[in-house]
Amino acid sequence: MRHGDFYGEQTLLLEGEHLNVEVLAEAGPRIVRLMLSGSSENVLGEVADIGWDTPWGRFQPRGGHRLWYAPENPPLASAPDEGDLVVGEGAHGLRLERVEPQSGLRKVMEVELAADRAAVTVRHCIRNEHDAAVELAPWAITILPPGGIALLPQQKGPIGENEYLPNRTLVLWPYSSVSDPRLELGDELVLVRANAAPSPFKIGHLNRAGWAAYLFGGVLFCKHFDPRAECVHADLNSNVEVYCNDRLLELETQAPLSILEPDAEATLEERWELHQVGAVDSSVEGLSALLTKLGLA
Repeated sequence: MRHGDFYGEQTLLLEGEHLNVEVLAEAGPRIVRLMLSGSSENVLGEVADIGWDTPWGRFQPRGGHRLWYAPENPPLASAPDEGDLVVGEGAHGLRLERVEPQSGLRKVMEVELAADRAAVTVRHCIRNEHDAAVELAPWAITILPPGGIALLPQQKGPIGENEYLPNRTLVLWPYSSVSDPRLELGDELVLVRANAAPSPFKIGHLNRAGWAAYLFGGVLFCKHFDPRAECVHADLNSNVEVYCNDRLLELETQAPLSILEPDAEATLEERWELHQVGAVDSSVEGLSALLTKLGLA
């Protein structure tokens, strides 16, 4: 296990035949870099200069991948996460865990590289170590660089056998405009083009396909997850969300809401895959053809 540096913070580098993953060694749990083997190009976004004040000090999103919990609960959700991180090594990965003293929640992230392809499994767990029950859902947030395209698959055909019932949702935040040029609606895909704009934008939906993706620099970053569409989720029943502003795009998944009694836990697993696709037609039709080629459509 090699040590590294992320803007002055110590890191650990997990190296595989196809992928390298870099995590913070003393804060988090956080994944800060994801690189194809042989490349120094970070697939994840880096925003080390961004932060905001909380009652417990300054929170820094840093970039990369973090574990939050829904529903959004400021300022508690963004309590600083420096210090007291426990790191464990396995045969093919790392286990990162830290108790958040402000909430009494233990956050755990397990990172395991695939041996046969450019893929990594990221398991998230939140354990309630407070003395009272709490309702929450693990919320996996991945920061990606601006300039790419988020791809959200849409439901094809009716849900079940009744064609008279609705089969798709689109959830909007108060600051999101339906006329925002970054949003592009298609019957098979919803796209969010992460172009720089002065105002933020966010959408969510109930994703039944079990994947969402981001195309940037000739690489398709794809998250796979168990959609659990029959369960209740936060944010008007969204299990996938996309947020973007002039510096970044966040591709987010959420587990269903659950009431955690003391010592109970909730989990969310993501399976990341990287596909080198080169220059592609970025229209809805072109991206749909790409997804068919990759076996995602």
